[in-house]
Amino acid sequence: MSVNEPAVLPSVVPVGPVVPVVPVPVVPVPVPVPVPVVPAVVVASRQKAALDSTLRFLAAFGGALTFFALLMLIKGVNPFVAYKDMVVSTLGDSSQIAGILVRATPIVLAALAVTIPARAGLINVGGEGQLIIGGVAAMGVSLLNNGRIAGPLSLVLMALAAGVAGGVWSAIAAVLRLRIGIAESVTTLLMNYIALDVMYFLIYDRWKDRAGSGQPATRPIGAGEHLPLWAGKRVHLGLLLALVSALIIYLLFRKTSWGFRLRVVGGNMEAAKRSGLNVSSLIISAMFVGGALAGLGGFTQLAGAEFKLRSGFLAGYGYVAFLASWLARHRPIGVTAACVLLSTIAISGDSLQLDSKLPAASVNVLMALVLLGVFGFSKKRKVAAT
Repeated sequence: MSVNEPAVLPSVVPVGPVVPVVPVPVVPVPVPVPVPVVPAVVVASRQKAALDSTLRFLAAFGGALTFFALLMLIKGVNPFVAYKDMVVSTLGDSSQIAGILVRATPIVLAALAVTIPARAGLINVGGEGQLIIGGVAAMGVSLLNNGRIAGPLSLVLMALAAGVAGGVWSAIAAVLRLRIGIAESVTTLLMNYIALDVMYFLIYDRWKDRAGSGQPATRPIGAGEHLPLWAGKRVHLGLLLALVSALIIYLLFRKTSWGFRLRVVGGNMEAAKRSGLNVSSLIISAMFVGGALAGLGGFTQLAGAEFKLRSGFLAGYGYVAFLASWLARHRPIGVTAACVLLSTIAISGDSLQLDSKLPAASVNVLMALVLLGVFGFSKKRKVAAT
């Protein structure tokens, strides 16, 4: 082919219409997520640890009863007869059982006020003051209301005031720790006496019932501001509030991120800060929620048992609650049982005094022995490696 000849293009052979290719959708195949299986050895180890802990507790409790029996022998009292009278007079009488439950109600709520901050590594010794402030706030709402609002709405307002007052009173200690560095164990303890003085000022002066017997006390709250009773007995609805609160705190600890974050803060506060947790808000929230529950305890005692503020209102309840929380290792369900146990011991003191002719302080000795025995000997000691 010469240079001047035109180039001949190859003929294009028609191949028909172009059929579009439809992509086939790829269906993802679900991959089964393996369920973690706890080895049988781990389960058996946990069961053995729980059994050992229970046996140590029972041994410590039995040792305390044995030591107290020796003290009764020194005083010339048959311990077998004394213990029998305690059981019969305390657990064999429905009114005494009701008294135990009524007494345990504010103690459970105040003990939870210790349990929640303890989760974050805090020590709240201020349950006594938070109980009192809750009762003062509830009484203040009753006095301001003065019968204008009765029934459930009045109870709700009193409970809200008590919860907020107790929470704020407790949160003050958290703020002082964060801003000034004062240990909350010191501030909450000292604030107990401030709360007591606030109540004394009110019942001796501003809120004193001028038409009463002359004793330092407020006027009784109205009948419409009493908590409902169960089946007409002494046990009031505050017991249900305490039990539900313990269950809710248990679930918050086990099922929520808030409970997990509190545990992280309690385990290592510096590591929690470096991991990005807002430690300050967690500390304040733990103290506020705990104080709010203690404030509700003051409300239940006012609206369910005593119906007025007086000298000696809830005296000593907060300190018993503190011991109950430590007795149960800050576990909400165990704390509830510990509060009932200590309340039973306290109520049984009447039998020691009336039936066995022992001094009234004997029940305090028994309670101290039980607490010392459980605290000192129920916990398994770690053996140092050699």
